[in-house]
Amino acid sequence: MRLSRRTLLGTAVAGTAVSVAGVSFDAYAAEPAAAAVSPPGDVVGKITVGYQGWFTGAGDGSPLAGWWHYGQDWQKTPSPVNEALKSWPDVRDYERVYKTGYQNLGNGQPASLFSSYDQQTVDTHFRWMQENGLDTAALQRFNPVGGEGPIRDAVTIKVRNAAERFGRKFYIMYDVSGWTTMQQQIKDDWVNKMRAYTTSPAYARQNGKPVVGIWGFGFNDENHPWSAAACLDVITWFKAQGVYVMGGTPTHWRNSDGTQDSRAGFADVYHAYDMISPWMVGRIGDQAGSDWFYTNVTVPDVRDCVAHGIDYQPCVLPGDLQERQRAHGDFMWRQFYNVIRAGAPAIYISMFDEYNEGNQIAKTAESAAFVPVGSTFLPLDEDGTACSADYYLRLTGDGGRMLKGAIALTANRPTAPVLGATPPTTAAVGVRSRANGLFVGGSPLVASLTTASEKFTVVDAGGGLVALRSARTGRYVCAEQAGAAALVADRDVVGGWETFTQVANPDGSVSFRSSANDRYVCADNAGADPLIANRTAVGPWESFDLV
Repeated sequence: MRLSRRTLLGTAVAGTAVSVAGVSFDAYAAEPAAAAVSPPGDVVGKITVGYQGWFTGAGDGSPLAGWWHYGQDWQKTPSPVNEALKSWPDVRDYERVYKTGYQNLGNGQPASLFSSYDQQTVDTHFRWMQENGLDTAALQRFNPVGGEGPIRDAVTIKVRNAAERFGRKFYIMYDVSGWTTMQQQIKDDWVNKMRAYTTSPAYARQNGKPVVGIWGFGFNDENHPWSAAACLDVITWFKAQGVYVMGGTPTHWRNSDGTQDSRAGFADVYHAYDMISPWMVGRIGDQAGSDWFYTNVTVPDVRDCVAHGIDYQPCVLPGDLQERQRAHGDFMWRQFYNVIRAGAPAIYISMFDEYNEGNQIAKTAESAAFVPVGSTFLPLDEDGTACSADYYLRLTGDGGRMLKGAIALTANRPTAPVLGATPPTTAAVGVRSRANGLFVGGSPLVASLTTASEKFTVVDAGGGLVALRSARTGRYVCAEQAGAAALVADRDVVGGWETFTQVANPDGSVSFRSSANDRYVCADNAGADPLIANRTAVGPWESFDLV
């Protein structure tokens, strides 16, 4: 039987997803709680991705000998009449794939899928994590006592190998959904099988202790039936084994009165964890919902955790692609912005490879050329914005950089949907400042012209970067002295001081972040002073229209 967290929880939280467009909820924004309970480790201060590792293909040699999680009937070939996926993976990086019953892809290639039983598949996933700065993988471990136990054991070995090979961390995250005989069996599984993995140098540790996740205690539905006493017994037992216990909790864990998604009487259970990570899939689907949760849930969550000496790890999701939630990354970036400004010291990504629920960040079909002909799968460009297959890996990487302070806190998504693409504006344009409504020109550059008498061409500089060439001088704009001096259009060649990331702002304007110092170009002093790249966030002085 296929387990889906959304299926298990959907009835328990009906009506909690929030969409309140046009309303700002910044009541707590001025005073977010300081949330650094524990020092940085392998989960605190880091990006953790939920890793399912639960796909197989017929002929891959796995113990299940079928199509685990690819079709409703795992013994039959996945096809339009035996379908369990919501999103179609991009499989170009895999050495071995398995042909399905779908029609060929739009590019004529066979519609094939990967297997998590292949070591090369898991290696590929952990290489993607390495390339994008994703720190830790939480390997989901559902009930291992039944028929799926051997395949889950096998995938655990492959995850350890890949984590060691690519310098990533991993830990075991027990998902107790549907595991009715869990209370003793989870302890036996840890002692007899999983504890041995803590000897790996790749096994995640926090506060000097190996990390174990337990997802599902306290959810108010029939798949999580245990009493508070039984759940507290398990947590207490793991902590007595010298383990740092991360808890995947109901979204509204602080309201444990039985009226929302938490069972009544579970407050002591939640406060027994070393880290709390509330579930968010299915709760929000747009940026306004994220803002509502920031004010009404995230900030109070942070404060409660700090008061009880618990680390807080909010959940960030890319959005259900099939339900058109992603908004080419704006939805996910708004969540990064909100949880980081709330003071969260760690982030959990839901999920890395959850193609069944459409919430995966792993490489995904980017256009109709990479999905089966005649299928209903939506590619990443479903809203008309081209996105590369790896876009959400790169976006998550930038979210991690913002969490760690490598880039400034910004509400504006810094990640280009397609690397190396020709910028959207290639004709000569006037650059008008939102600071004063005047056009940029002169030497140094100042927003002082009433007309666009000096125009600029936005030139593709590769790697998602652009350069600006002045029609007046025929030379490129430079953030002089590594951004410490005013911008001038006087360079013949493009280097680090002459390249920028062009950021699309929600209000239709654009901003330019200098590669010289990773700061935004500003029309300083409301446009009265020369342009300079010295700002860490975007406001009117950092916003321009290309006319």
